[in-house]
Amino acid sequence: MDPSPITLGSVNIEAADPLALVEFWAGVTGATPSVNEGSAYLPPVGPGGFAMFFQPLTAPRPAHVPVHLDLTVPWQTRSTEVDRLVALGATKKWDVLDEHPHVRWTTLADPEGNLFCVAEHPPAAEASA
Repeated sequence: MDPSPITLGSVNIEAADPLALVEFWAGVTGATPSVNEGSAYLPPVGPGGFAMFFQPLTAPRPAHVPVHLDLTVPWQTRSTEVDRLVALGATKKWDVLDEHPHVRWTTLADPEGNLFCVAEHPPAAEASA
């Protein structure tokens, strides 16, 4: 099968306060937001980055959102990144550190309660040990 030309253009998030939420995610990604009449765009940072678009809620927030972001950081930097994100306004929910040998992660919530994970993968030699 030939590779698909499809790429991720943007993660779109409805928010009670899109302008406040974009500021949190700007701190997470290091991107500079572009604000336009109550919505905001956060461009990707670097070749591996991703864009985000924030707009006002169009309906009540569901009790459970079955999709979340998994962010990856270099091995042995997860704890430092989690501390940085909590200082920006995230809430730490839980850690999964020993369940899988190939990944450790921490689940957090952004200021509006949207869950996301920060994961780190050990070098190949440590993952198989």
